[in-house]
Amino acid sequence: MKLLESVEQFEQMRDNGKHIFLFSAGWCPDCRFIEPFMPEVEAKFNQYTFVHIDRDDFIDLCAQLDVFGIPSFVAFEDGKELGRFVSKDRKTQEEIEKFIEGLN
Repeated sequence: MKLLESVEQFEQMRDNGKHIFLFSAGWCPDCRFIEPFMPEVEAKFNQYTFVHIDRDDFIDLCAQLDVFGIPSFVAFEDGKELGRFVSKDRKTQEEIEKFIEGLN
C-alpha cells in the first residue's frame, strides 16, 4: 500500500486512474484491526491502487472529503468519486470487500 506524502500527490492520484484511499491513524485500534488482512484485499482488487492516508498528517484533507471517522475508505476513478465507506465503526474484511465489489 502506498503512503500519501502530499496533498498534491493525492490530487494527482485522485484525478488519474483507480484509487482507494484508506484514512487511518497510528493510535486507532480499529485501524490496526484491519491491517493483517488488507494485503489480501489489495491482491483481490488489484485494479485499484490502495493509498494509506494518515488522518493526523492530513486533517484538512479529511475535512475537505467529510471523513470524520476512521478507518474509512474513499474510492476515485479519474477524478470521479466512485463510493465511500466512511464511519467510525470497526470494519471486517467481508464488509470492506463488499464495499469494493459494489463500486463496479
